[in-house]
Amino acid sequence: MTTYVVRRLLQGVLVLIIVTLFVFLVMRLLPGDPLMLYVAQSELGSYTEEDMAKLRHEYGLDKSLPMQYIDWMGGILQGRLGTSIFLKENVTRLVAERVPITLHLGILSMILSGIFGVFFGLICALRRGKWPDTVFTVLANIGITAPSFWVGILLIYFLALKLGLLPVYGYTSPFTDFSLSSRQLVMPVFCLGLFSLAALTRQTRSSTLEIVRQDYIRTAWAKGLRERIIVLRHIIKNALIPVVTILGIQVGHVFGGAVLIETVFNIPGMGRLLRDAVFSHDYQIVQSGVLIISATVVLANLAVDISYGWFDPRIRYN
Repeated sequence: MTTYVVRRLLQGVLVLIIVTLFVFLVMRLLPGDPLMLYVAQSELGSYTEEDMAKLRHEYGLDKSLPMQYIDWMGGILQGRLGTSIFLKENVTRLVAERVPITLHLGILSMILSGIFGVFFGLICALRRGKWPDTVFTVLANIGITAPSFWVGILLIYFLALKLGLLPVYGYTSPFTDFSLSSRQLVMPVFCLGLFSLAALTRQTRSSTLEIVRQDYIRTAWAKGLRERIIVLRHIIKNALIPVVTILGIQVGHVFGGAVLIETVFNIPGMGRLLRDAVFSHDYQIVQSGVLIISATVVLANLAVDISYGWFDPRIRYN
């Protein structure tokens, strides 16, 4: 097990290095100069060539691309993510403020979609051909195809504007006002977890239908065991292996979907910060944000691979 984990961690480090190279080069290939955009947006037409040279030196943009990359990676190893060109703030502090908000949305949506997705999938499989199977399967097919931002706009229109049941937008820390925070999170958490909920429902149904056909399940029914015992002891654990794989993949979807959801609901999270940084060519924020998301996905996939051994004792890590 230890050898396997170490090998996967080394592979993860290699993946992160490739990701940093890719995002670093892509940002430099985008048309436009971030300093020129900054000067234009700041309406400071009095900048001379000397001032521009000082700015380039201040942000390290006067160095060659290899040196810029080395400086950036060196800062990361020392815990420094650089300084934002537009916001003129420490990127580490900006990320520390925004990441908890995105994690709050993401973790909550993953937990709820995981619980309800597995539950609905089990109901569909155990009641195959009956009305619960038909209803949940149709809803899952709709949920997996519906764009999250479009669903968010519809929810804002009906639940917030027409019925006045929920706040239109914004984010409040649960430590500040738990009631307001909970009401503000209903729509974004639902939109963020909709695809995962639908995918998990479909996958759990498919996996459970394969498991219930196995001989040991038939034997359990023949022995007269109660349905609850058969489901909890024999079906769920064996049916969850492909479901756990889906959960690992959904980590990347949650962070990627946060860009749209945080924009629609005006939530000051990491996704919205990345969106603004991309449009303004703020290299340091984009590079740091992509690196953090990539590291999260790598660690999530490692956790999923390790969990296989618990769900299926036949799996061995050699």
